[in-house]
Amino acid sequence: MTRGATSWSVKHRWPDGVRCPRCESASIARDGRDDTRRHRQRYRCAGCGARFDDLTGTVLAGHHQPLRVWVLCLYLMGLNLSNRQIAQELDLGVSDVQAMTEALRHGLAAKLPPARLEGEVEIDEVYVVAGHKGNPAAVAKKGVPADAGG
Repeated sequence: MTRGATSWSVKHRWPDGVRCPRCESASIARDGRDDTRRHRQRYRCAGCGARFDDLTGTVLAGHHQPLRVWVLCLYLMGLNLSNRQIAQELDLGVSDVQAMTEALRHGLAAKLPPARLEGEVEIDEVYVVAGHKGNPAAVAKKGVPADAGG
C-alpha cells in the first residue's frame, strides 16, 4: 500500500482533521511510524497521551492484512461471493477470509441503529410447533394428546 492510500483513509475517517479516538481532542502530534507498516503514520494525543493511527478503534485495527486486502474483501462480499471464492481471489486461506468477513459483518452491524417496530406489524408464513415432542401418539392423531381419550 502506498502513502496515498493511507492519506485517503485519514481524510475519510477525519475529514475535519485528525482527532483522538479516545477523547476526541484535536490537539494531536505526529508520533513516528507504525512498527510493522512503515507507511502508516502514528499520532499522539496531547490531551490524554493515547498513541493511535487511522485504523485504531475500527474493525481493521490489529490485523496483519493490508488495508487494500480488506477493501477488496469487502468488495467481493458485496458481489455475494462465498468465503472460499474470496479466498481464491485474494490468495488467502479460507480461515483467514472467514475471520475477515466476520469482522467486517460485525463492524457493519455495529453501526446500524437497533430495529424498532411500532404500530401494526404483519408477519407472513409463520411456522409454530406446539409441543408434541416425545408424544408420537398425539402426532399420529393430528394433535390430539394421547391421554385425551379419544
